Amino acid sequence: MAGRLGIIALESAKEAGAKIDSILSEWRGGEHFLLHAQCPRFGSGEAKGIIKESVRDRDLYIIVDVCNPSVTYMMDGSENRMSPDDHYQDLKRVIAAANGKADRITVVMPFLYESRQHRRTGRESLDCALMLRELENMGVHDIITFDAHDPRVQNSIPLSGFEDVSPALQFAQALLTEYEDLQIDPEHMMFISPDEGAMQRVVFMASLFGVNIGMFYKRRDYATIVNGVNPIVAHDFCGESVEGKDVIVIDDMIASGGSMVDTATKLKSMGANRVFVFSTFGLFTHGFKKFDEAYSKGMFDRIFTTNLIYQKSELLEKPWYFSVGLNRYIAAIIDTLNKGNSLEELIRPAKRIKEMVEVYRKKK
Repeated sequence: MAGRLGIIALESAKEAGAKIDSILSEWRGGEHFLLHAQCPRFGSGEAKGIIKESVRDRDLYIIVDVCNPSVTYMMDGSENRMSPDDHYQDLKRVIAAANGKADRITVVMPFLYESRQHRRTGRESLDCALMLRELENMGVHDIITFDAHDPRVQNSIPLSGFEDVSPALQFAQALLTEYEDLQIDPEHMMFISPDEGAMQRVVFMASLFGVNIGMFYKRRDYATIVNGVNPIVAHDFCGESVEGKDVIVIDDMIASGGSMVDTATKLKSMGANRVFVFSTFGLFTHGFKKFDEAYSKGMFDRIFTTNLIYQKSELLEKPWYFSVGLNRYIAAIIDTLNKGNSLEELIRPAKRIKEMVEVYRKKK
């Protein structure tokens, strides 16, 4: 068993941290583990990390949401929203404030910072790998993240802990609880990958549900860059007919949403029955207008994303949206690690998903 448990939730993850602490307190006889820490800023925008309680010999878990744009600070008399870079710097400040006194430090970073900048395609930086190396050098023992864009980035820190957790079980629970009329067989259901990058997730879920898969191939204009990415020229589909079937599209994130709406629209034009979307992170960087319009036209039925990152209140009110809660899951991971137990059964959900599907089938 590791040292006495301590949890620090940065401002970006304050609400989630409080809920996780409450869950752990319920499990552990009323004791609370949340420690008071903050990163105040000077008028120039500079900052410092402060931990106001002892962390000596603690098994310390620091929770950060690098995608939370709602946190602001004052600089030169103006209010500024915090970017992922700002949140990451605050994380390092708090680690530095621990000053090597903690028994062990684990960073819980649901959305892996700079995870989309994980490989080189030209003369460019490798930001995610640099971040992981930096945290390792600062004494971080373990990093817990969810559905990393490319889990191979952990190869940059082969001697440190890196847990890439899948929320597949929680997505399956949400779908099978919300919809009681699904027919789980190859004639009535398919899992769809919106691009080649999501194939591993799709193959995993489809194999457990016992259904077939399809994939869209994104043809991009690699001679052009718009807003940092190569624009998509067309979506080409590979797979058997989706006509009359319920289809579940799986991806790690929804950013602007253009690609996902385009995928759903094409599936509907190909005769799909209902279109559901599983996406671990719902960023919705360009707002909700295109989703509202697509939903009103019947292009999709429900979008499921987790509460691992900041969710706008407007999003939670959308009739097409379902929030999949993961706070209890994070609490279980922290509880298990702190007790020195294996995470294998907890973060490898294949057996439980398969059992859930079988139970659902028998109810039909």
